[in-house]
Amino acid sequence: MKKLLFFFSLVLLSLNAQAQAQIQTPQPSPAAELHQTVGLTKVVVKYSRPSAKDRAIFGELVPYNELWRLGANASTKISFDKDVEINGNAVPKGEYALYAIPQKDKWTLVVHKNLKHWGTGYGKEKYKQEEDLFRVDIPVKSAQPHTESFTIEFANFQNDGADLTFAWAETVATASIKVKTEEQVEASIAKAFDPKSKANDYFNASRFYYESDKDLNQAASWMAEAVTLRPEAYWYHALNAKILAKLGKNAEAKKAAEKSIELAEKAGNQDYVRMNTELINSL
Repeated sequence: MKKLLFFFSLVLLSLNAQAQAQIQTPQPSPAAELHQTVGLTKVVVKYSRPSAKDRAIFGELVPYNELWRLGANASTKISFDKDVEINGNAVPKGEYALYAIPQKDKWTLVVHKNLKHWGTGYGKEKYKQEEDLFRVDIPVKSAQPHTESFTIEFANFQNDGADLTFAWAETVATASIKVKTEEQVEASIAKAFDPKSKANDYFNASRFYYESDKDLNQAASWMAEAVTLRPEAYWYHALNAKILAKLGKNAEAKKAAEKSIELAEKAGNQDYVRMNTELINSL
């Protein structure tokens, strides 16, 4: 029994030594995870980032007219917590794999439903086109400066969408993501407004209507409620002044801006003093 215990002790020591001796090295294409809110929609992108390393990329390392995993290692993933559109194509909320077929004058972006592939898959698990949600052509252009590591980013934000860009070497491709912000905000407004509505509900609804060029009379009505509920908020009076000015009610706008200046000076916020002064001078 003692010999047997001694033997097992040696085995355990050997296994422990092997575990401790494992060498860790950095990945040549490190993993990245990008979290971004577009409008009111949360978007997450997971991908790996290969580097150019003085190699010719598109047309050579990444061949033209062939399916590419949009990065390295496993296929690139993108998820949405609400329904969106990509270049006019409906994308129900959920997670998808992204691929591309690069060409000289455009790319074909592939939104794919199978999330299990390593790259484009192998053997029985190989990519199947029938599992695509859709394919869509997106514009591509030459760009400087050089992008050493493959990069996915969001740009050109609007209330209702943003661009999703894919950059590597001297090439940038761009997809357009549209979200349903207006529909979601209207639903939120309808749900929030009741006799117990808070000043901030009125303020946020007014600001959205003002920035979206929607019904300014409605925005002004909501701001009247907001400043009544919270008369000390100088930023409320500032937005009220901007809405009234846009409606052409200059006298009322000036009065609101002057009130904002008075309260902002007491609070020590010179930015609002300056902004309101500029508004008054523009009337």
